[in-house]
Amino acid sequence: MELIIKTALQIQKPIEDVFTAIVNPEKMTRYFISKSSAPLEEGAEVTWEWPEFPGQKSVVNSIKIIKNRFISFVWDNSTTVEITLEEQADQSVVVRVTESGKELNEENLKWYAGNTEGWANFLACMKAYLEHGINLRTGSFEFLRSNEL
Repeated sequence: MELIIKTALQIQKPIEDVFTAIVNPEKMTRYFISKSSAPLEEGAEVTWEWPEFPGQKSVVNSIKIIKNRFISFVWDNSTTVEITLEEQADQSVVVRVTESGKELNEENLKWYAGNTEGWANFLACMKAYLEHGINLRTGSFEFLRSNEL
């Protein structure tokens, strides 16, 4: 049995703004990552760094993009993330994130819980940034550095 993460959130911004916030590292550092080696582009290999975990990096590759509609990539060498943008009648966008690629076992259940939280947080942080200019991650995870979770 394969574990599949699915989460979604509606953002009250035009689809172009939402798409750019995902592929442009300058935008992503305002709500999700602390550093990126490059924009998300097909054929690129991108390294992301995290504000909560200095020195921890994630390599993103096998990137596929349909402008303003779909972004897909592989990270941690075993999971595929798909982000789908669905424009609504009111010009808002439903952002759906799906991550899959791990089999059901005890170790992967921990991954499943953590990444489900992570993608829900990604969406909430992107919404706060795009709609209100707020970076929700600032100071939100300081407790993780001391392993108090």
